[in-house]
Amino acid sequence: MTIAFRGVLRWGLAACGALAAAVGAYAATLVSTGNFHELVPGEAFRSAQPSQELILRLRREHGLATILNLRGASVGRPWYDDEAKAARAAGVQLISFRMSAATELTPDEVRRLIAIMRDAPKPILIHCRSGADRTGIASALYLAALKGADEERAEWQLSPLYGHVAFYGLPSFAMDRTWEATEPSLGFFGS
Repeated sequence: MTIAFRGVLRWGLAACGALAAAVGAYAATLVSTGNFHELVPGEAFRSAQPSQELILRLRREHGLATILNLRGASVGRPWYDDEAKAARAAGVQLISFRMSAATELTPDEVRRLIAIMRDAPKPILIHCRSGADRTGIASALYLAALKGADEERAEWQLSPLYGHVAFYGLPSFAMDRTWEATEPSLGFFGS
């Protein structure tokens, strides 16, 4: 191996290591913050599975009225029972809509999800387990269908910024396929 090639190889490995460290640090930040973000000021928030503390804080500080759990009702599971208990204690409505990040939503499921988000008392917290994939598609639909956001703004909800990785072949790519199938009905292309 020549000295020049070893230098290039070392530089390349160092660059890959730095990139991996940056991605890891960002992922750790999303986990430590519960992937919590304001979707529409004063009206809608998105997150990973909320803690009891987050639910109580959102109720106290923002008047949280509804939690939309995209993991589905799971009575007997600690995460669900704790969430339901915290919602009851805070006087917050809990709505469960079961979906999988690995399965495309049907057009009927998209319509039902949009109707739930439209009709739910606000402010609303939308969440799944990690706040990336299922929450990403729901947030994109909320912005596009209910707030009239343009395609680019809505589509950003399904991005690495929130922990969503859109690679063909990954199970979570079903959320991207759902978005692509739904976009024409949202009027972005004059449909």
